[in-house]
Amino acid sequence: MEINRVRQILSSSADIDVEYQGAAVWIDDISEDGLTATVHLRGPLEQRTIVPVRDLHEIS
Repeated sequence: MEINRVRQILSSSADIDVEYQGAAVWIDDISEDGLTATVHLRGPLEQRTIVPVRDLHEIS
């Protein structure tokens, strides 16, 4: 995913479906350099993980 789209998703009030390695995730934040994002799985687990932005995929 491109960094500009990640920024749009973060600023949106809409529920936008995003996946990382086949798992549905919420994007919590992006790094200052725009190369990584902090995400957590959708659901009861709140464990956060830092992942490459390029590996995030929007589900249409």
